[in-house]
Amino acid sequence: MNKRIGYRDAVARQVESLSEVRTAVAAGLKELDLSDFSGHIGLAGIGASYQVAMLGASYLRRRNIAATAYCPTDLYDAVDSAGSSFVALSASGQSREISEVMAMRAHLPRVALCRSPGTPLAQLTGRELPFASGADNGASSTGYTGMALAVGMLADALVGKGQSPAWASLPALVGQVLANQVDNAAAAAHILAHRASIDIVGARAGFATAGEAAMLIREAVRVPACGWDTLNYLHGPMESQDSRTGVIALGDDRETKIAQDMAELGPAVLITSRTDIPSTGNLVVMQVPSTDNEIAAAILDIVAIQMITGDMQDAAGLTNVTFRYRQADTKLKPWSPTEV
Repeated sequence: MNKRIGYRDAVARQVESLSEVRTAVAAGLKELDLSDFSGHIGLAGIGASYQVAMLGASYLRRRNIAATAYCPTDLYDAVDSAGSSFVALSASGQSREISEVMAMRAHLPRVALCRSPGTPLAQLTGRELPFASGADNGASSTGYTGMALAVGMLADALVGKGQSPAWASLPALVGQVLANQVDNAAAAAHILAHRASIDIVGARAGFATAGEAAMLIREAVRVPACGWDTLNYLHGPMESQDSRTGVIALGDDRETKIAQDMAELGPAVLITSRTDIPSTGNLVVMQVPSTDNEIAAAILDIVAIQMITGDMQDAAGLTNVTFRYRQADTKLKPWSPTEV
């Protein structure tokens, strides 16, 4: 069982949590035999874990490893064509849908990526990599960033060229965001308050972050939000933006112009490592440290969004709110309010 704590407490403890995750995953990888993982690697997740699956697949593809992220809906039929080995992601290890699609693939190499050891999913796959992110809030903070770090380290092991040096520096970089972006996060939350909807835009790993950000805002602030791929956003979805809506753009490239263009219509936030774009008018810029590792960058981006979300949650009178809608049939055992 993992302790549930307040939202801001969960966001604040991520420096500690990521350090613990790195230690736990490094130890777990030493004991994990991945020699039969080859060919097309499938990563299966649902909810926030699906966004982490997208991070892992993008990271592997950019290292010339064939990989695809799947929501379980895609895997009930494509038993023998979706992948030759699978990474199954579920923070709780109790997600019914992930277990069902992994049970259909007993003939393939599988490994479970869960927060704690000995989960039902791990028992099913026969291999596990616990990432030990610890206490969290229901709107996942440490659970998401911890799983993202774990999937990056697992991907490095699958590539076989050693672990990225970015993992060692990541906790300190997250600490910089938490310490240096408090005022900008508050400013971003202020201009995004009372929006009818919020679009979040990013590319590659940033697209996965956009999806997680949309889920986080929906869960914690109860505001409709949607994640978009940067290039896809240019082909029509941005047309609905006006003074009633908001946009958060993640990245250093085309995303910067999207944020600047949208700020002419209404509130816009840019999360970037660039230092040459100031906040002005309807545009709030949050600067995150630069890194050449896309999963590390995605973690820095989502921490910035978690900070914004905390301020929005407080302003909306929803501090540490619990979910209104619990689906009892999505877990392998009854959900307990003391667990996350």
